[in-house]
Amino acid sequence: MTLLNSLNLPSIKKSDCFIKFYLMSKIKSLIKKLKAFDIVVISFSFFLISLHIIFNSKIDNSVNWILINFVVITIAFVISYLEAITENKVWRIIHYWYIAPIILLTFRQLFFMVKPIRVYDYDDWFIAIDRWMFGTDPTQFLYQFAHPVLTEILQIVYGMFYLLPIILCLSLLKKDRFLALDFALFSVIYGFFLSYLGYFSLPGIGPRFTLHDFNTINQALPGLYFTNYLREMTNTGEGIPFGTLNPAAVVQRDVFPSGHTMITLIVMYLSVRLKSRGRYFFIPIGTLLIFSTVYLWYHYVIDLIGGLVFAVVSMWSGKLFFNWWRKKIGKDIFEYEKH
Repeated sequence: MTLLNSLNLPSIKKSDCFIKFYLMSKIKSLIKKLKAFDIVVISFSFFLISLHIIFNSKIDNSVNWILINFVVITIAFVISYLEAITENKVWRIIHYWYIAPIILLTFRQLFFMVKPIRVYDYDDWFIAIDRWMFGTDPTQFLYQFAHPVLTEILQIVYGMFYLLPIILCLSLLKKDRFLALDFALFSVIYGFFLSYLGYFSLPGIGPRFTLHDFNTINQALPGLYFTNYLREMTNTGEGIPFGTLNPAAVVQRDVFPSGHTMITLIVMYLSVRLKSRGRYFFIPIGTLLIFSTVYLWYHYVIDLIGGLVFAVVSMWSGKLFFNWWRKKIGKDIFEYEKH
């Protein structure tokens, strides 16, 4: 008997094939446990990782952010797996709620990415388009109607932005409308990430820097009790806490499209199509919130139009992708009328 025969190579090859088949089946099984919103989180994380690799010489702490994104991907897989194998309500709730910090973390990450990658700001384009449409700057026009009471109300409403999708999802969770909740969560995070792509495409800083004096905004556009505090919270979230030198140079580039407009419209639309009682709250509050983005000098009107277009594209393409993934994993597709 030769040495080659003694090694029993055909058996080894069969064993290797079996191991590969076993691993592939396990990977497919793991992927099928992901919800559609997990797929969006994982895909966008890989997209950010690729940008960090390509532009590592321009972005500070790229290695750290790459590791953080891999942690996010791992969390998405682990949570979806634990929910699927345990069918525990606790893991289901955790699965829904992990999306909120991921959105905030990703937004923060863009602070370190957009400006180094996209050096030029397009505010001059946005200003020119607004002036072409209206013959003036809308923020300047609205300023003649400014009043501390109105400013206070609108600043509070503006600060409610992140609460709107949370309230909608909680109302669906309370009614045990789990498939509708899955779709709502998917629509929100899909919308957020699409708006983030817009920030890379056409970065800008907004009229509070280009058309008004940011340093005197509290005196020029005063509120009553909470306005200044809420403004400072917003500024801090955009990387320009009180005392920041030259804030226009470092502020988050998040003007076009208006994410506030886009996500608010998505929440309003979902509340109507899902026949949520909350629609009587979301429609008036959402309308005020969208108006506040221009009144409070955060956005140009073209940003709102961009937000509308992005919202329409997001809801149309999002439903197609959501149901494609549902079919892929052998689950019922989502329909507004049924769920």
